[in-house]
Amino acid sequence: MRISEKLGTRRPFFSFEFFPPRDDAAEANLFATARMLKAHDPGFVSITYGAGGSTRARTVDLAKRLRSELDLDVMAHVTCLGASVDDLRALLSDLRRGGIENVLALRGDPPRGSTTFEPAEGGLRYGSDLAALAKAEFGFCVGGACYPEKHPEAVSLDADLAALSQKVRAGAEFLVTQLFFDNARYFEFVQRARSWGITVPILAGLMPITNYEQIDRFTKMCGATIPPSLREELEARRDEPDAVADLGVAYCTLQTADLLSRGAPGIHFYTLNRSPATRAVVSAMLAARRAW
Repeated sequence: MRISEKLGTRRPFFSFEFFPPRDDAAEANLFATARMLKAHDPGFVSITYGAGGSTRARTVDLAKRLRSELDLDVMAHVTCLGASVDDLRALLSDLRRGGIENVLALRGDPPRGSTTFEPAEGGLRYGSDLAALAKAEFGFCVGGACYPEKHPEAVSLDADLAALSQKVRAGAEFLVTQLFFDNARYFEFVQRARSWGITVPILAGLMPITNYEQIDRFTKMCGATIPPSLREELEARRDEPDAVADLGVAYCTLQTADLLSRGAPGIHFYTLNRSPATRAVVSAMLAARRAW
């Protein structure tokens, strides 16, 4: 089913993101995680590319298997990086034949060691170009990424929103934010987006913290920030992994409740292919669903 048709029809709306595993054992773990999270009736699950599009074939295979074997609605990530338009057409055709109706159209990050994105020969330069291709030629329901704290490469918030507006005009029917830990950032971003005429649903992207060093590294890579009060609490527990995870689940649960109660259309969880922390957050929300 198309994600755009589901949004607004169920409350609460949760979705879960996975990444392609490196080996058969990790793949078995991913499917075990997906089966556990399926019990929470997600609106969709997504499967990413690896760095530099290095797992393109595995991404397509996993997207089709999650759809056929677990009967989940799947959003496959597709990036411009390292692919010609013909390559992208072949990939999108493969996804359509596999019953996938939803894609997340992304430009892709520059290769490691590079600070600028260069399209492949005969390729596309912008996520909006890919959104237009997926929508116009293949009829996908297209999602786009957005950054409550600004894309790391954008020169200003307005420049970032101008690019996002172009992506929506090109065909993006909903947006998914990069992870964030301050809900005020999300609501301020939504307000700015609306002022730019961006009216599509904007799903809030959250990651339950389970490892301090890991989340510190992630936020530096994507331009997100950890609020000083939360960082202080994490620092105090950094030598106690269980305490960090307990704090991360509690904090994400509060974030989720606040976002949904104040009108966010849904929560997209970055699961890192693990279920316990995400399941704990979602279970708490479902138990308290009368609150919203």
